Amino acid sequence: TMGPSNAEPPPQPPSPAMYQLDIVLKKGNNLAIRDRTGTSDPYVKFKIAGKEVFRSKTIHKNLNPVWDERVSLLVETLRDPLYVKVFDYDFGLQDDFMGSAYLHLESLEHQRTLDVTLDLKDPQYPEHNLGSLDLAATLSPKEGEMRDATMLLRRNWKRSSKYQSMRLSDVHRKAQLWRGIVSISLIEGRSLQPMDNNGLSDPYVKFKLGHQKYKSKTIPKTLNPQWREQFDFHLYDEQGGFVDITVWDRDAGKKDDFMGRCSIDLSLLSKEHTHKLDLPLEEGEGVLVLLVTLTASAAVSISDLSINMLDDPHERHQIMQRYSMWRSFHNLKDVGVVQVKVIRAEGLMAADVTGKSDPYCVVELSNDRLQTHTVYKNLNPEWNKVFTFNVKDIHSVLEVTVYDEDRDRSADFLGKVAIPLLNIQNGERKAYALKSKELTGPTKGVIFLEIDVIFNAVKAGLRTLIPIEQKYIEEEPKVSKQLLLRNFNRVRRCIMFLINTGCYINSCFEWDSPQRSICAFVFFVIVVWNFELYMIPLALLLPLAWNYILIASGKDTRQDVQAMEDLLEDEDEDFDKDDKDSERKGFMNKLYAIQDVCISVQNALDEVASYGERIKNTFNWTVPFLSWLAIVALGVATTIIYFIPLRYIVLAWGVNKFTKKLRDPYTIDNNELLDFLSRVPSDVQVVQYRELKLDPNPSPNKRKKNNPG
Repeated sequence: TMGPSNAEPPPQPPSPAMYQLDIVLKKGNNLAIRDRTGTSDPYVKFKIAGKEVFRSKTIHKNLNPVWDERVSLLVETLRDPLYVKVFDYDFGLQDDFMGSAYLHLESLEHQRTLDVTLDLKDPQYPEHNLGSLDLAATLSPKEGEMRDATMLLRRNWKRSSKYQSMRLSDVHRKAQLWRGIVSISLIEGRSLQPMDNNGLSDPYVKFKLGHQKYKSKTIPKTLNPQWREQFDFHLYDEQGGFVDITVWDRDAGKKDDFMGRCSIDLSLLSKEHTHKLDLPLEEGEGVLVLLVTLTASAAVSISDLSINMLDDPHERHQIMQRYSMWRSFHNLKDVGVVQVKVIRAEGLMAADVTGKSDPYCVVELSNDRLQTHTVYKNLNPEWNKVFTFNVKDIHSVLEVTVYDEDRDRSADFLGKVAIPLLNIQNGERKAYALKSKELTGPTKGVIFLEIDVIFNAVKAGLRTLIPIEQKYIEEEPKVSKQLLLRNFNRVRRCIMFLINTGCYINSCFEWDSPQRSICAFVFFVIVVWNFELYMIPLALLLPLAWNYILIASGKDTRQDVQAMEDLLEDEDEDFDKDDKDSERKGFMNKLYAIQDVCISVQNALDEVASYGERIKNTFNWTVPFLSWLAIVALGVATTIIYFIPLRYIVLAWGVNKFTKKLRDPYTIDNNELLDFLSRVPSDVQVVQYRELKLDPNPSPNKRKKNNPG
């Protein structure tokens, strides 16, 4: 048993080049209370020479937590002790200190596992008893020259906005590359436990595989919910892993009730085969019905600039053949491939007190997330890395974010760009002006990228008609009066358009303009007298064709988004104020119910406004690929309705609807039209994806205003 000791360490033989330190963080005993509920949410950090080298998982509401986590570290010298710190995790607030201790590496025997108990102390109040930690430590000399190796920071997790991310270095680059996909279809629950006073529950399900998390929708007032949702996880371990599943009862205004748990051992499931699983819930009642499919894949890669596949003519030809029109119906999920060359950045913001930054770059495509190495003390870093992703949805948006690495804190945001795949010009090396975190205004710096996208248009079109992939890393929604007002104004604009259209039609009835009313009357009589059903999709084709002709002739009829840009830029400072206010006010415990209602209204306004804007942007050729796809679909619909009587079409549709459940009991319902519209960007997304014009001589005042604080 060891505490923080200042005893003289025993003499050691001449030190080798490096040491390997293997530590097992076992458990904590009688830790300090830091929450008002009389418990804590402890996690542990390890530091060596001021550098954080490990952070444990958080054990919620437990003063005697059991971690049982292992970490291996390479250390260059035994003079620097291992500094162990314990914190209480507080969501949205600064974490509370729970004690610290030192493990002197010089006191450890080589090649022998030693059980260690560290007494936690607060340097400001050394007389307070803050509990203890149980560890097992093994120190092994590493012979040979290894000073060029990077310290193993596999566990050096940095806190981000809502999740933890690994720093990319040569020693753990493979940890970012996934080996396959786990597709889970949540079908239904049977005979779940009643948690509410009415004898029912409002169940939803949480899934977790490593750091990947999903949450299903809530099914109100039922013990036999039907979800029929699908979630895709990335499989990083070739041996499989465990998917942890928990079921919860939704309670507005208070903490949700736990209804049971179960897990899936992926190592027991064969690949390329769909498994139907009936999983009984532990610590609860009932059964979950799932469909699980494991698919092998090698979809992402990282390489240096000198090694990339699309620069090799032979490999490029093979990829072009792979996504040629002749293979349009082979492996429909494999839509295409995108290669991103992250060259360099210039003029980044100084995030450190030294006037420099330690920038690294994160490239994200849907749920694929890769990082470059960190370039230290540099405002003009060069990364020269090539990232390759498989494209599952051509309407995905490539997000490139630059961060400043900090040793003891979460990474500082330096800038971001969002690039829709359909907007990419292949092979063009381009400078992108970095934007703020909300993608609404400029910040300091430029990043140079070269991107190539190769895809099959038929697969991309078919993929547009199935549900969009849900992103498992998303920020929790929060109440914001500015966001609420913005969404209200967007809905009002759509409603005013409908009102103005109605007023225009009504003016024809009122004969405000006799010439216009006569034309409208003649048009109405001709159309009604000769109406056929095929005229409906044909009429929708006319504005598409008219707007395309105007755009081709140089007259862009798309709405000027400058007003929306100004509105979003004005809100940047308001969002910052909201963040600070929310930190000061904490969780607003007494306003939980109101907060849930406000978030629901806020999200409903956003959804209504988004769909109205997406319909408009489809006809405005905002995304030409989607407008061409709409032309094809409407043309096919016109032809079918013209040649096939309506009664046969309606009969076929009804038979399909009535027999779908009989043909496939576990089918996941979807609406092809809504899935199509979900790919069309709203006005807000158009602003976010719009490239900023490079200003060679920005004024200092404007730069100061645009820099996020």
